[in-house]
Parts: sequence; C-alpha cells; structure tokens
Amino acid sequence: MLRFRLILTMALTGIALTACQNDTPPDSVTPGSQGNTAATVATAAANQAVSDALDLDDPRDFEDARRGLIATPDNLVITMDDGTPLWDMPAYDFIQGDAPSTVNPSLWRQAKLNNIHGLFEVTEGIYQLRGFDLSNISLIEGNTGWILVDPLTTRETAKAALAFAREHLGNKPVTAVIFTHSHIDHFGGVLAVLEANNATQIYAPVGFMEEATSENVLAGIPMGRRSMYMYGSQLERSPRGHVGSGLGKSPAMGSPGIAAPTHIIDTTGTTLEIDGVEFVFQNAPGSEAPAELTFYLPQKKAFCGAELVSRNMHNLYTLRGAKVRDAVKWSDYIDEAMQLFPDTEVYFGSHHWPLWGNADIIDFLKKQRDGYRYIHDQTLRLASRGMTPNEIAEALTLPQSLRTSFPNRGYYGTLKHNAKAVYQRYFGWYDGNPANLDPLPPEPAARRYIEMMGGANNVMTRAQEYYDKGEYRWVAEVLNHLVFAQPNHEQARELLASTYDQLGYQAESGPWRDVYLTGALELRAGKPSQGTNLANAADLLRATPLENFFQVIAVSINGPKADGAAFTFNFEITDRGETHVLQLENAVLHHRTGTAAADANATIHITHELFIKLLTRQANLREMLFSDDISLQGSELDLVRFFALIDRPDEVFSIVTP
Repeated sequence: MLRFRLILTMALTGIALTACQNDTPPDSVTPGSQGNTAATVATAAANQAVSDALDLDDPRDFEDARRGLIATPDNLVITMDDGTPLWDMPAYDFIQGDAPSTVNPSLWRQAKLNNIHGLFEVTEGIYQLRGFDLSNISLIEGNTGWILVDPLTTRETAKAALAFAREHLGNKPVTAVIFTHSHIDHFGGVLAVLEANNATQIYAPVGFMEEATSENVLAGIPMGRRSMYMYGSQLERSPRGHVGSGLGKSPAMGSPGIAAPTHIIDTTGTTLEIDGVEFVFQNAPGSEAPAELTFYLPQKKAFCGAELVSRNMHNLYTLRGAKVRDAVKWSDYIDEAMQLFPDTEVYFGSHHWPLWGNADIIDFLKKQRDGYRYIHDQTLRLASRGMTPNEIAEALTLPQSLRTSFPNRGYYGTLKHNAKAVYQRYFGWYDGNPANLDPLPPEPAARRYIEMMGGANNVMTRAQEYYDKGEYRWVAEVLNHLVFAQPNHEQARELLASTYDQLGYQAESGPWRDVYLTGALELRAGKPSQGTNLANAADLLRATPLENFFQVIAVSINGPKADGAAFTFNFEITDRGETHVLQLENAVLHHRTGTAAADANATIHITHELFIKLLTRQANLREMLFSDDISLQGSELDLVRFFALIDRPDEVFSIVTP
C-alpha cells in the first residue's frame, strides 16, 4: 500500500500540469536585466511614421478615461498572503510624456490611457474600478446594495478593489454578481466577493460553468507556455520591456476561483429586475467568448458591452492559442445590440474606459461591427483570387474610416493575424500549395537552408547587411534557420535577439511586442526555470468536472508505448459517490462514468479533495503515505505499468530554439 501511494502521487502530479489554463499566463519568472539593444535608425523612423499617420494628440480619449474620477490609490500594489506581489501599478509609472524610440507611439498612447486607474463614476448609480487587474469591476447601485459586474481574475485583486470602493462609496453589501463571460479575468475573484455576502445571487450566460471550467484544459501546457510570450510575464516593465497588453496592463497572477450561477441568461431580450434595477440582457455566445452576455439598463440608458466591444481590435485568434472565433457572428451581435438598445447614452465595458453620448456610441459600435466584418469579407474575397494567408495578411488594409479610429487599432488583436484566423476557420492550415503539404520539420529544413546559403558565416554576413538596412522581418526568417541549424551559434542568437528587439519596438500590438521581446530574452538568457503554479488555482479546480482531468490523462498517453497494452481501472471518488472507469485499448484511453467495471485491473478509492491536492501538488509525500483517503484493490503492478505509459509534459519547452 505504501508503494502504491507513492506511485499514484508521482503519476498524478506528473499529468496534472496540463489542467486549467485560461486567459491568464503562468506565474512569471522574476525578471532580470533584459539586455535589449537600443532602437535603430530604421525603428525610430518606422515609429515616427506612425506618429505622422495618426492624430496621437487627440485629447478626447484622455478626457473620457479621466471623467468621473473619484479617487486613485496612492500605491496600488497587491500581494499574495505570503507577500508575493501579484499586481503592481507603480511599475508602469515610467509611461509618461512622449513615446521613447523603443515603443510604438500608438501603443504608448494606449498604455498611457490604461495607466489611468482608480474608482470612477460612470453615471448616476454606476461606478467602475479600473486598473486593479487586466479587466474592470463595475458596480451598479441597487435598492439594498451593489450589483457587481465581473469580479476580476483573482481573490486578491477583487478584494482590494472592493475594499477601495467601499472606502469611498460606503460599506454596502453585494446583492448580486453578473459574470459577463467565461474568461477567467471576469469571474476568478468572485470568492472574495462572496466571503462577506453569502446571499449574493449570481447571473451568467448559458454554458458559463462548462466553458469557464473546461476551456483550454486539454491544451493547457502549450497554451500556458505561449501565454508567457503573449503577456510578457518575464519582461521588465520598462521602455525596452513590457508596457501593457493593449487590453489593459497585464493579467493578475494570484488565486482564482469560481462560483456556480444561481440564474442563467439563455435568451436575448430577457428582462429581469435585480435589486430594484431593470436589466435587459443580450445573449451573445460564440463571440469573444463561448459564453457571453451584454446588458442594458433602460432607466439609465446605459449599455454594458462586456467584451463584445472594446477600445481596441480584439482577437479572432489569440496568440496563446485557442479556437478561432467567428468574425461574422461577432459582427452580427454588435449590430443586434445597436438595434436592441438604440437610445443608449452611456457605454461601459469589461475593459478600458466608458463613452458618453448617443452619436459617439453608435459611431463606436458601427466601427467595431464593421471592423470584424471587413476582415472576414475581404479575407474571403482575396482567398477567392487564389491568395494564401500570408499574402492576404500582407495585402489587407482597413478603410481609412476604420484604420484611423483608435478603437479599431491593433493594440491587442491585429489585422494580420485576424485575417489569417478567418482563412484558417474556412480552409485550415493548408494553403493549397503542394510544397506546403508535407514540408520538412524546422531542424532538418534549417540545416539544408544554411548549407544551400553557403554556410553559417555567409548567412551571418548577409543577415547583418539586411539588419543594417532595417529589413528585420527577413533577418528574423533567415536567422531563425541558422539558430535551429546551429543552436549554440552565439553570434546568430544575439543578432536574432537584436532583430526581435527592433520588431518588438515597432509593434503596435501589446502581445506582438511581448512575443518578440520574450523571444529575444530567451535567446539571450535561456528558457524559464518554472511554469504554472496550479496550487493557486485550487478553488477553480474544485469546481472543474473530474471528466476533464481524465481527458487530460487520455491526451497524455504515449501512443507508441501503449501499442498492444490493455488495462481497465476504476476510480471511486468516495466523498462524491462518483465512479469513473478508464479503459485503455488500441493505444487510446476511454473514459466513462457510472457503474464500475467488474473486470478492472484495479480500483482506486480516493476523496475528491485529495485528488485536487494531487493535481495541485499540495499533498506532500508524508501526507500521502499515511492518508486514509486513498486505497487500492487489485493489481498494483498493472497500475504501475499503466502510469508508465503517461508522458510528463514539459511546461517550459523551448520556442525560439530547437
């Protein structure tokens, strides 16, 4: 029995790392000196061209972002219980004045706007807390307390934001919570709200719990690793590092949780009175999130657009990796909102700052609507002329009315990668060219490229020439081959890192900037030493159906090793009365619930809480060895053989090197 407990502990904690990734990146490695190069003449010129093309001095957004400010925290630093910082607004204090040459001036403007934080009055009876997390908390005054919209990412940030609001608005209870959608930065802090408000009602869109607890579980490790790039979690906050994500500053990394909704919104037009306030809901599934809603407050003529609209172009495809979103459906929902709520005088959302005045709001909604639809329609038009994704992305431009509108700029999503997303949604990864049907993998292809280009020395000479001319995209393509062919070629790594610096400095998209600069950091300093800390997400994992984790085991089976193996195991979750049966045959693991298999090789009895502790590595070896919450009936040897077929994931795999 003791040996069994040790084996089970090692096995489950090995596979558990794939569980529960969402829009929040893993815990970051403490950043050191980034060692970035200065902006080149070519980069400075490219950024100046952006300044010349846009009216960056237009003050209206800054006026709106400051409108209604009640108070700003003196030093907004939020920590974990152990003192570890998880949110640090003062780290962005360097974002002042004109853009340095190392930051795209349009992105700099967006970062300055996102730096404006504190407690704001949107309109009478509606308040927002902005800058306490990547997203906003909105507070709507009801008859007996606050109706809270989107309680941020973590328990810690939500607690700090709500305490600040009560300091200035009074200590009212939270009578209701609305989750606008199923991304973690809009529900993860709910347990901090519920701690002192046990009677709180919770409203959410149809499908919320399923989507919130299952999104990205199966692909969690690669998504988590790529999120470290997308959000720049390793980068210094500096003019040569991370300045913001465009959507906000960055995701908070603390302790997320979840609570089951008490009321589900499944129909557009649903009208409810919540604590004396009338709400008209729009159900918008499959737009920015698989489960999403917006709402309108008729008495206040106020529209909460959730994340259906925001003050940037959003992602049809997110760089961390996710299913491609439907541009037509997204556009149609925005159009529907315009038809449903034509008298809107106030707009507020889950990110960024509000907008006032019917004419300006309708103009904003039209341009958001038409931006996504234009990308969709023009991508298909160009595809019908035989153009490939890369060619479409290079050729496509927004019409002047859209490209000069700041809320349509690519601060988060971009025109280029969104066009490729539309192509992918309809045609998949293959562009129709036979040369791309079965290409060589990167490493053998790289070796042949370098050989045909005359060897590493010749490639370095020519790459430096192109670098000096400012042709960084081409240098990146060429030197990527050299680094994959010769990973220890220090000169190639440094010149490629410098190239990524310049591409990052020029990027208008916060995620693109972070991707390039993180790639440069990894070339210079190597990959990070740690990834996800699942223990912080224990509250969220407790609400995740166990079926999801058994699916994780299925995708962790090493197929070649499992060829010819056959096993059946029962997992009895003793405190829940659940039976889960795993059956391996044909190198595929099948899962079902219900009746235990009579012919099982073994039956494992374990409590749900201990199972979660195993997944999050909270149970240490001594606790496992002496726990009465786990036992085995059947063949321990077969269980050992089965666990030997499970691959342990690499949560910090290399990206810019082989």
